[in-house]
Parts: sequence; C-alpha cells; structure tokens
Amino acid sequence: MSDPATRSVRDPVRVGIDVGGTFTDAVAVSATTFELLGQVKVPTSHDHEDGVAHGIMTALERLLAEVGVDADDVGFLAHGTTQATNALLEGDVATIGIVGVGSGYDAFAVGRLRSLGRLRLDSGRRLPVRYAALRRPEDADAALAAVDFVVAEGADVIVAAEPFSVDDAEGERAVLDAASVRGVPATATHEITRLYGLTKRARTAALNAGVMPRMLQTADLVESSILKAGITAPLMVMRCDGGVMSLGEMRNRPLLTVLSGPAAGVAGALMGERVSEGVFLETGGTSTDISVIRRGRVQIKHAELGGKETYLSALDVRTVGIGGGSIVRLGGGEGGGAASLADVGPRSAHIAGLPYACFADPAELEGARLVRVAPLESDAADHAVLDNGTRRFALTVTCAANALGRVPEGDYARSDPRAARAALEPLARALGTDVEGAARAVLDKATERVEAVVESLVSDYGLDRSVAALVGGGGGAATVTPHLGERMGITARIASHSEVISPLGVALALVRESVERIIPGATHADVLSVRAEAEEAVVAQGASPEGVEVDVTVDPQRNLVTAVATGATELRTKDRTADIAEDEARGAAADSLGAAPADLTEYAATGRYRVLGLVRRPSGPLGRFSRERRHIRVVDGEGVVRLHNNDAEVDTLVAGQAEGRLKDLVDERTAYGDGGAVPPAVWLLLGPKIADLSGVMDAGHLLALAGTEIARRAPDEKVVAIMERRR
Repeated sequence: MSDPATRSVRDPVRVGIDVGGTFTDAVAVSATTFELLGQVKVPTSHDHEDGVAHGIMTALERLLAEVGVDADDVGFLAHGTTQATNALLEGDVATIGIVGVGSGYDAFAVGRLRSLGRLRLDSGRRLPVRYAALRRPEDADAALAAVDFVVAEGADVIVAAEPFSVDDAEGERAVLDAASVRGVPATATHEITRLYGLTKRARTAALNAGVMPRMLQTADLVESSILKAGITAPLMVMRCDGGVMSLGEMRNRPLLTVLSGPAAGVAGALMGERVSEGVFLETGGTSTDISVIRRGRVQIKHAELGGKETYLSALDVRTVGIGGGSIVRLGGGEGGGAASLADVGPRSAHIAGLPYACFADPAELEGARLVRVAPLESDAADHAVLDNGTRRFALTVTCAANALGRVPEGDYARSDPRAARAALEPLARALGTDVEGAARAVLDKATERVEAVVESLVSDYGLDRSVAALVGGGGGAATVTPHLGERMGITARIASHSEVISPLGVALALVRESVERIIPGATHADVLSVRAEAEEAVVAQGASPEGVEVDVTVDPQRNLVTAVATGATELRTKDRTADIAEDEARGAAADSLGAAPADLTEYAATGRYRVLGLVRRPSGPLGRFSRERRHIRVVDGEGVVRLHNNDAEVDTLVAGQAEGRLKDLVDERTAYGDGGAVPPAVWLLLGPKIADLSGVMDAGHLLALAGTEIARRAPDEKVVAIMERRR
C-alpha cells in the first residue's frame, strides 16, 4: 500500500465502494499506477435514517482522510450495492401498478400480466401487483385515470406494458407521461429491453419497478452528499454484468444493480489481476461464487429472479456452499472405530455463532475434546467442534488450510500455525491419520463440489486449460483456490488484496452498456446501427470516445444482434498497453505455450502488442496424421497474454488498404459445409484496441464491422488481423 506522503497531490484517485450485507468497504486506487492507496471498512448502515447512503459517505470521508487526498483529487467514484438484491431476496419491494395498453386481442394479452402478482420472491412473498387496463392511450384523460386507479389501489410505482412496444412505444409513452403528471415514478417495458416476449419483458420491468423507489431515494442521498463533499467526479454505480453505469442510468434501470456483488469481484480480477482466460472464485465465510473470464471477457446470461427467467443480462455466476468458515462434519466412529469425514459445510461458523478453532490461543485448545453438535436446530448433529470445557470452537476449512500451510503470510485468513495444527490434532486422531492427512482430507472434501462446478464451466465455455488460471478473491481465497488448483492441475493464485477485491473491481471497472435487438434478416446497416447505439450509450455516460471497444455478436438462429460496449470515463494515465520488450513478451508467450522462448516466431508487432507463436501438430497417437497448426499468443505491454489461438493465421495490413485485403483473406479462409459458408473468427489489433469480431458468423456483417473499426485509424497505421479456423 502506498505511503500518502510520497504521492503527488496531482495524481488522480479512483475510489470504489462496495456495500455488503454487513460491511461497507472502500478503496482508493491510483489512476496512474492502479496501485492500492488505502482501504477502510465500516458497518453497513441499514438502520440509519439515510439507509446505506450514510455508510457510503462515512466510508468515503474516512478513506479520503486516511489516504490524505482532497475531494479535487478524486477523478472517478463508483459504488456497488446489494440493496436491490436484498430487497428481492427479502421481498421488501414497492407495490407495482401495471398499466396494460391495448385493445382487442392485445387487451387480452396484457390482461394476463395480472398473473405477475403470483410471482414468489425468494422470501416466499408474492410480488405486490395492481392492474389497470388502458384501451385508448391516445386519450390523455384515460391514461391519467388508469394511473390514478392503480395508485388508489396502493401502487408506489408504475409499469407501462404493451405487446409490441419494442416496435412502437407510443402507448407506453402515454402512460409514462401520465405518471409524470401525477409525480409517480414509472418505467416501461421498452426501456428495459427491446426483445420480444411480452411476459418476460413485463416481468423484468416489474422487478425493476419493485426496487425503483428505494434505489432512487438512496441515489438522491448519495448524490447530494457527494456534491456537499466537493467531489466533482461523476458518480457511477456497479452493474451486474461487470461494468459501471452513470447514476442517471441507474435511476432508469435499478434492476441492473441486482447480483452486482459477484460482478464487482470479477471486475477486480479482470482489471486488477489482468486475467484473460480463467475462472474467478470469490470465497467468503459461507460460500464461493464462481465465474468465468474467457478471452478477456466476462461471461453473461439472462438471470433468473423469483424462479423465472428475465431479460436481465447478468454475470453467469455459480454459487457453492463452501467458504472459509464451513464446518467439518463427521460420520462413523461408533464402537471405538475410526470416524470418517462425512462432509464439509454448508453450515458455516459465522451462522452457527462459533469462533474458528485456528484463531484461538493455542493454550485454549490444550486438552479440548472433539465433539459433534447440531449448530442450529435444523442441522444434523455431526458438526465437529472442539470443547475445552468453557468454550467451543468450530473446525473449519480455514483451520485445515492453515494447518497444511496453504495460507500465505499476511493473508486475511492466516492464523497462528501452532493453533491450526493444535485444532486439527483431535480430528486427525478421530480419523486415524496425522495432522497433514486430516487437513488434506478436509480440503479434498471441501473442494469436491467446487471442482465439479469449475469443470462444468470450463466445459460450457470451452476454456483453454493450457492458458486458463484459477484466481481466488475474497477473505477466504486462500482456503479454497490453492488446493483446488493442485487437485485440477491448473495454475492457481490468490489475487492481490483479495479481501477487498470487490471494491477494487468497482474502482477499476469500465462503463458498460449492452444492446440486444431481435432483427429478422438483419442487414449490414442493422448490425452497424446496434453497434453504434451501444457505443453512443457508453459515451453518453461519460466514457471517452477514443477508448470505447464494442463487441458484436450475431445469432442467426434467434435473429438476435447483441452489442456490448465498454470504455473508461477518462483517458487513463496508465497506458496498460505500452510497448514491451521482445524478450519479456517471448517469455510470457513461451510459458503459455509450454515451449522454449527461442522456439517462438514473432508474427507481428504493433508497438502495443506482440504476436508470437509456433507451428506444431496435435499430440497423441493420431497427431502425425493431423495437419500442422499455428498456435499464437498476443502479449500486451504488461506481459499479459490477451488473446490465444490454437489454429490461426496472422496478417499485417495497412489501414488505408486493409478493407479490400481483409475481404480477400476472409473469402480465402471461409469454410463450406452442409450449413453453408462459415467465415473464420476474426480479431483485429488496432492501436490500443483488440476488436473482437469472433461473434459474427456472416461474412458481410463481419466486413462491415471491420470497416467501421478500420475507418477510425490513420491510413498509414498498421493493422494486424488474426483469423482462427472454425471447427
């Protein structure tokens, strides 16, 4: 951590604040070096009259005082919050007034939205819904009457719903206008998503409306407090897909903050740890959230809320009930025989109200007996604790990891090794083994379910195991990730400052916007229009146009065009893609390929990236009958492998002539089969950007998008094209 006395006062600071269920964590990061300058933790202020906003400001004020910076030094400020998530989990949502727009069959279709009142939230409570029909939206008085009706029935917020509003939203806009006249917060289904499917679209809009009033109140309080503090940097909010959005955008779509907790951690791994391919595991005391980064991108899917799928695009995160506090469970041992390890967790020491044995004074554990208890009434009486006659201590995964030496010095989960070994000795005797054997057995059992989920994700997303890494974050990172890496034979490491990986992710996150459109028979102009809409959306939220990257995917089977734009709110003073020496790049690429640096060929270099690789045949008994393949690695200025391909061609072009040459290369490398023409997957290295066009399967769309990217470069600028054969 930096010494404030040695830092220039002109060095801009990025601040990230993560509002958790128990604590609010805040960090300050140098915008020049991305170095952690300071961190604070305060209790989350659920019960304060200003709600969680009070805790956010308390954390911010304390952080700036401890780091020694003024309000003017803050160049970026963002926060992530579990408020919307908790509201849905606990059923603490506003009453929603749905105004269904339409006549004839449309009136019947929207009338069925009354059934949204049967949607059960995780708390078991039903979504509180009131309904009014609006058959003549062109009649302003009729629209006002519909809004008045649901408000009289107790609605706190309005949802406008019309069957085909994605094509023509005039009816929904009439409802929004009426709600504005009455001063009632409102949303419309076409504002949430432009995808067809009335029920799913309305369900997503209703959930968005349910959390809107509370989130608007918090936004107003935080914004006014920030202004009073003299901070002029725009306030950003963490999204559930790993990016941030402006406060104004959050006011329109607060549902995007749901499930943003895990997304913040992944953003920390992606930006702070520079992970380009791998699995991120955020381990707390009770559970581990597991998610994927593939080719430098987080993996997204439509989230389920209340047991139903929505159009909320959120991080694909899988949660396993194993954390640092998970308690060991025993079976057998009756009649004097050796006990067996039945399971580990899901009950944690935190929920059981028991201290970890490894954090006790070793003297307290002398003579302690191993006993089995039911921590809560609903639990089985097989949970292993140590009883010294006056206190009880839980035997946890953290105890085993410390006893086996898995937790490094200075780590948040580190305990006195003597206490950890003393804690495991009674368990070892019961299992008929030594301390190391008992500790390893506990970690093996604890990571079994985690391993199954990781293997599933590796398979689902086609991760390349030769370059993939397991990265652990959270306070319990060292209790799961290192042992799992050893079991799976995958490189594993603990993220720097893992205990604050979430607020770090908030501080480093990029502005993000996702645009989805269903367009049957999409033309090149349609695809470019969706791309432009996504780019314009992040620029409107403060992203610098020069650095915006847009990934486009076209799914011809579903007629779905998706564009995801990301960009920074400033031209970052740290050039993450500065020139790198060839020997450093060779070393990074060689490690990734399992080869000697001297065996690699440099296929291209842009000053920002180096493209290195080698040609070899597949291994195995049939390898000598297979064709040779070119394996390449793209290495950036920090020595990070940003892109990897195992069957690629590399060409260096000049921007002014690239479009024509690119068309020839795509034509030449297009494969033909029963499904028709299949162009290669294409990536372009353009200045500091890697333009990912691999999600486009139509050659015309691909070339149109490539032309848009190339047109922004100087005519004599070098462009590197990487093309991978599709199998």
